[in-house]
Amino acid sequence: VQLQAFGGGLVQAGGSLRLSCVASGTIGYIHDMRWYRQAPGKQRELVAGCTSSGRTNYVDSVKGRFTISRDNAKNTVYLQMNRLKPEDTAVYYCNADIVPTTGRLYDYWGQGTQVTVSS
Repeated sequence: VQLQAFGGGLVQAGGSLRLSCVASGTIGYIHDMRWYRQAPGKQRELVAGCTSSGRTNYVDSVKGRFTISRDNAKNTVYLQMNRLKPEDTAVYYCNADIVPTTGRLYDYWGQGTQVTVSS
């Protein structure tokens, strides 16, 4: 099982980006899917999460600006980021709790995608 993230880049403050993360491989079931981020010199933080039924949660700093969603048929989670701020600059990682077709529930991570917001 692998997670692969797409969609990072350089954007001006106030702009938007959409991140995607696709899970592939021998997937039996995907539980929660999440986006984390890590800025230079800071700890990794949970940005947003989405359960398999669509319940979402966000860190306070992105509420009203970011939206997490998922397409269960495509094993994909998205993060729509609007009104971006320079403090959103970080490497963004997707994370998911997945049960492979042959195995137990495991916590998988994507490779990270850089988001840079210029002022």
